[in-house]
Amino acid sequence: MRGVLSAVAAVLLCVAPAYAQDTLAPVMGPYLKIQEMLAADSISGLGEQSTEVSRAAVALGPRGAEIVSASKTLTGAGSITTARQAFSSLTTAIFKYADATKAPLGPGIRRTYCPMEKKSWAQKDGQIANPYAGKKMLRCGEFTDGKG
Repeated sequence: MRGVLSAVAAVLLCVAPAYAQDTLAPVMGPYLKIQEMLAADSISGLGEQSTEVSRAAVALGPRGAEIVSASKTLTGAGSITTARQAFSSLTTAIFKYADATKAPLGPGIRRTYCPMEKKSWAQKDGQIANPYAGKKMLRCGEFTDGKG
């Protein structure tokens, strides 16, 4: 019996880190598309992408409930202003989940902050693309995750 338990424990130790690394991947794909569209001052396709975030977050279980709720609010956003407000709530929910579970946001995805808007978001590494200010202040922001 001890041998079986040791084998199960070894398998769990090998599988658990891989699961944690992949946990947010299905959420972050559509999230990043939303971030890019808001940076371009657009909400075209917003409902589809936020619905994808919601579907992916359901798979996270009870800890993903705040992400599901925030993404549903984003799905119903009828203007760029309300979409940006809802995106801020979604970002907060994703960061809370990542911090609580130690799940990484994903390869090349960084936390970013705009001091003018006083809001954070996640985006791919590279040039800042501010989803809250859009074209008005597209490059306003800085990476805050200590990389680079």
